[in-house]
Amino acid sequence: MRRLVLEIRGAGVRYRQPRTWRHRSQRWALREVNLELYHGESLALVGGNGAGKSTLLKLIAGIFAPDRGRVINHGVSVSLLALQLGFIPYLSGRDNIFLSGLLLGLRYKEIARRLESIVEFAELAHCIDDPVRTYSTGMQMRLGFSIAIQIEPDVLLVDEVLGVGDAAFHRKSSQALREKILAHDKTVVLVSHQKETIKELCNRAAWMDQGTIRAAGPVDEILALYEANGGTPS
Repeated sequence: MRRLVLEIRGAGVRYRQPRTWRHRSQRWALREVNLELYHGESLALVGGNGAGKSTLLKLIAGIFAPDRGRVINHGVSVSLLALQLGFIPYLSGRDNIFLSGLLLGLRYKEIARRLESIVEFAELAHCIDDPVRTYSTGMQMRLGFSIAIQIEPDVLLVDEVLGVGDAAFHRKSSQALREKILAHDKTVVLVSHQKETIKELCNRAAWMDQGTIRAAGPVDEILALYEANGGTPS
């Protein structure tokens, strides 16, 4: 029997637009969202830009509170895999590893224990004590990914970060994330526009449109429905 780890019931998230001379307008980024997540499943969120996928991840992560409805967490830890979280440009790469790791929920001793492997994975041993402002964008992305991949929550949320950096690091980072997602004890929610990635990594999908979930079910079925309605996963 599958174990329910998180439920979303009739949830809505409202964005408040800048005030005009008449009034402050509002927009519902999510409307009447209902979703259940089960232990060990990998769920893909598909939909066009502005469909609400990233907002839903932030709702699940607890970054946003619902303006309507409920999010029920059945005692699990949830983390959104984010790159370059908390990087301060004038601090060294080494200092930013500790800062970003702490913001991701890692303990100081855990970061210290993993420091060498983070630096090695990022391929930045030659400049890890230099200020991050001297790093190229690609180097910062490599460092950010190498830190973020260290988190071990019960529910992992992944928002379009498969394969960052140059071609060689793209392959390495994609493989590392695939290994984490395919671990049987992980529950994963993945946002991706790559059809083959979704088919490889996910066993369920949900199609989002205009802030709500239009349909959820087997991956092939949902992808076919999404494409039939004008969706274009690559």
